Amino acid sequence: MQSFSEIIRNRHGERLDYAFHPTQGEARGLVILGHGVTGNKDRPLLIALAEALEASGFSVLRFSFSGNGLSEGHFVDSCITKEVEDLGSVLDVLGRQPITYMGHSMGAAVGVLRAAMDPRIGALVSLAGMVDTAGFASREFGDQIPNQGCMWEKSDCPLSSRYMNDLTAIGSVASHASSIKIPWLLVHGTEDDVVPLEDSLTMEPLAKSVAEIHAIDGADHVFDGAATGQMCRAVTEWMARKVAP
Repeated sequence: MQSFSEIIRNRHGERLDYAFHPTQGEARGLVILGHGVTGNKDRPLLIALAEALEASGFSVLRFSFSGNGLSEGHFVDSCITKEVEDLGSVLDVLGRQPITYMGHSMGAAVGVLRAAMDPRIGALVSLAGMVDTAGFASREFGDQIPNQGCMWEKSDCPLSSRYMNDLTAIGSVASHASSIKIPWLLVHGTEDDVVPLEDSLTMEPLAKSVAEIHAIDGADHVFDGAATGQMCRAVTEWMARKVAP
């Protein structure tokens, strides 16, 4: 895909902000990048990954879920279930070609749930992927009162009851691992103190041999510093092997 300029709206009519990276020449495939909670399409790790994929011959669309970044909607309505719907709306506009989805943190949980039911996703990459959603809610925000506090003291990211109830209701996305029948890469840092490496390790034996784990020694949750390049290389090399050999 050499160009893309469509307006993308979710089923609520909210416009989703995105950036498109067209590769030079014929694209080897199309990739969608999704961010994690309190993030947006312009997280440094997503920009770096988009540029690495573009240089490797893939067209890339990175977008902000509704209520995040410059996308329309309200942050207090943001939750995994709504973001799964947002991803579906992006896929609706892009068409039925096989697409690789790559999600970071909570965006990775979104990818698992969407890929388990949507054949338009032909390959999946989870970056520091959240699996135990209920455990995350309890661990990170269990000492706060929903609708009163904020996430990690970010005043523009209020902690809503909708968000907490959704994480608790989902419980874990591990039960969906066996439904993933496509190539799947899980990249995780060994020093991730937001989503532990164990979340990714949980998925491998449940994914019926389609999952491959790449642990980056010393990397944190956002693959900061030298880990950014290591993460990008791991993903682009896997894409070359599994998606566009």
